[in-house]
Amino acid sequence: MNPNDRPTGQNAYLKELNALFIPLDKTDNLDRMVEAIGDADIVLLGEASHGTSDFYRVRAELSKRLIISKGFNIIGVEGDWPAAYRLNRYVKGMAGADSSAAGALGDFTRWPAWMWANTDIRDFAEWIKAHNAAIHGGGSGRQKVGFYGIDMYSLWESMEAIIGYLEKTESPQLEQARRTYACFDPYGRDHQTYGIAAGLLSESCEDEVIELLKQMQSRRMAHPDNEEELNAEVNMLVTSSSEAYYRTMVRGGPQSWNVRDRHMVDSLKRIMAYYGSSAKAIVWEHNTHIGDARATDMAQEGMVNVGQLLREDPEHRVFAVGFGTYQGEVLAGSSWGAPVEKMTVPPGQPGSWEEYMHRAGRGRDGMVLLSEASSVLQTAIGHRAIGVVYDPNRERFGNYVPSSMKDRYDAFVHLDRTTALQPLPALQPVAEEV
Repeated sequence: MNPNDRPTGQNAYLKELNALFIPLDKTDNLDRMVEAIGDADIVLLGEASHGTSDFYRVRAELSKRLIISKGFNIIGVEGDWPAAYRLNRYVKGMAGADSSAAGALGDFTRWPAWMWANTDIRDFAEWIKAHNAAIHGGGSGRQKVGFYGIDMYSLWESMEAIIGYLEKTESPQLEQARRTYACFDPYGRDHQTYGIAAGLLSESCEDEVIELLKQMQSRRMAHPDNEEELNAEVNMLVTSSSEAYYRTMVRGGPQSWNVRDRHMVDSLKRIMAYYGSSAKAIVWEHNTHIGDARATDMAQEGMVNVGQLLREDPEHRVFAVGFGTYQGEVLAGSSWGAPVEKMTVPPGQPGSWEEYMHRAGRGRDGMVLLSEASSVLQTAIGHRAIGVVYDPNRERFGNYVPSSMKDRYDAFVHLDRTTALQPLPALQPVAEEV
């Protein structure tokens, strides 16, 4: 979509935004958002980029309020399960955990490491740990707020974690786990090599993975209260989803994207099942994952996403919040695996959602409750999306997603001028093909 193609009835569109815009010059105004969330048991918090500090800061503030006032107890992020589980051990005060949040973020070394190994996540994790210690004391893992990665790129790390746990517990599933790992071993931890062999040459490890998944699921059912069993089970789910992702990726089309987003939903549901009837989850992911795909051109391409899948599930009450900016700074790479750079985010294109929010707020930070909007905001409009790879000079050609904003989100937070994340300096990103 060309962002210069302004929505039909643009005066009515801007008039609607003027009426809905709630300034965020006072942090108490976030209470309006908390009130609007109501009795939702899953809150999805988006971001227009993976490198903007302000998105993390406001999501952390909103998450704290939901934890304190509504009893939310799960933070699920668009990150690797093993690396995030190390941080989960820290915030819950588990035996053998790191002595600081910065140390507990030490496994986030895969490019783009800055997404989670940054000062905003460090500070939020320290708050969660203090909250857990003050409120729950020595309670069980299910009584404390947890921090989990629900993505699926950690194929080999997850397999190694499974084998290590099964060795430690002298489990009968160990033999099958070793057979499964041995199947992947010839590919030298190279996702692309495995994908070509599995997707094009029919030399996959799918059968081995399915058998181990069955065995691990049976094991989890026998130990529903053990968080280490949850850790092993989700690592197994990661292994299964990663295998399918790399096998389908080489064929092109939407299937690999769909495998990934279905995995993130499945992982979240496994975590919520562990927490039981008290489970209430906050998910931090990019807008492209949490905003309903049916309200964008993704649906025409056969793609689904986390927001759509959760909204379609009658067992959950979902509230999705998009985030965006008019201009500022962002951390990103010029290509996959390239050194991270602080880049300038140019002003939103004329006729885009970002430009309209800038005009409605007169350059202020603010939010709109789209659940209260009329059908005027169902008109498609260009909505900016910035990934970990970004070229500000070419964004008008591919960074705007045509979106029916009222249908895509329940609310939207606009932060007019934003700043870049600050990575933790000790962690060096390692690029891998995905």
